[in-house]
Amino acid sequence: MAEETLVRNYNIESGLGESLPKKILFWDETMRDGEQTPGVYFSPEEKLRIATTLSEMGVDIMDVGIPVVSKEEARGVKLVANAGLDASILAACRAVRRDVEACIECDVDEVSIFIACSDLHLKYKLNMTREQVLDAAVRECEYAKAHGVGVTFVTEDTFRADFDYVVQLYNAAIDAGATRAVFSDTVGYTTPAMMKWFIGKLKGKLKPVQLSVHCHDDFGLAVANSLAALEAGVEVPHTCVNGLGERSGNAAFEELVMALEVLYGRKTGIDVSRMAEVSKLVEQLSGIPIAINKAIVGYNSFSHESGIHADGVIKMTSTYEPMQPERIGRERRFILGKHTGSTAVEDKLRRHGVHATPEQVKVIVAMVKDLAESRSKEEQAAFIRMYREREEKRRGVSDAEFWSLVRKAGLTPPPGFR
Repeated sequence: MAEETLVRNYNIESGLGESLPKKILFWDETMRDGEQTPGVYFSPEEKLRIATTLSEMGVDIMDVGIPVVSKEEARGVKLVANAGLDASILAACRAVRRDVEACIECDVDEVSIFIACSDLHLKYKLNMTREQVLDAAVRECEYAKAHGVGVTFVTEDTFRADFDYVVQLYNAAIDAGATRAVFSDTVGYTTPAMMKWFIGKLKGKLKPVQLSVHCHDDFGLAVANSLAALEAGVEVPHTCVNGLGERSGNAAFEELVMALEVLYGRKTGIDVSRMAEVSKLVEQLSGIPIAINKAIVGYNSFSHESGIHADGVIKMTSTYEPMQPERIGRERRFILGKHTGSTAVEDKLRRHGVHATPEQVKVIVAMVKDLAESRSKEEQAAFIRMYREREEKRRGVSDAEFWSLVRKAGLTPPPGFR
């Protein structure tokens, strides 16, 4: 493809991607962190559908939940763990014994033991000292290893923690049996430059261990930070399909994979022809609509209205498309509206076997523009109101439902909720 040949040439000249690890392992968080998106719930059977699709696509590792959360959560984790998928199935747990035991009971391949490490989290969330956190991490890593599961050690808020303490804590966990270390940008606070600096400095101080990053998108930098981490030598990036996750979400699976495939010219081992398929599946099961302007999988990603753009794409797709939509299971769309030009109208007529003179095309273009500009904005305003109302109803248990449950528990709701 012309556009990718150009990218490869620039890559050769710039050295972009030369520092990437030989093998990149994709760790999916859709069924764990993705499910922590406010209002999202996946049934065990739905988790199995997502996990099966991702495993077939070539995803290497999947965190499928936190079994201690509920009986249904444990059932879901166990269902996926026993499905015979090619991916390594992992469950997450706090550095608490009953959490670790719950994971082991679900027959998972690996456990991801997490605990906060920044002084901010230790003081205001955990009410623990650094020594207490280190002791808990070591104790639970040793316990998990002794029970025959792979051990990953994760710290929350890694990039806002004291650097020397981060080194001390991870090395202790590695000595206790952890073979993979995950560094979490829990509130999306890192920048690509800081990510490279931090990972580069950390690599020289940690004992041998596989490196991984978990990036959040609070400032829209999750994918950029993940790419920076990979350039610094990290092998295992975390992603969520459609960028789901707490608050603004996590690094989007589709964005990170396609950035590596197209911009870096790296074959990821992911079957990208099913990218649209898995995106739509997660949209359907999560109830979270894909943003219309979402990169790669959004409705507008391969849609064109501007006459200049449509003319360019019709003549050569790479003029305004950085990748072929068919490659990821998408289709190109031409939207007729205020900015439409004659090329798009001619193309539409020709594809449907209708011959028109240049003057007729000109008349049609003018009518399309007039119709588009004459429409009332009330219809779209009504759509926005409907969408916002739906979102409020979708997000978890409503106030009315909550106070009804309070009454069932034998308590009296406050005035105004009775």
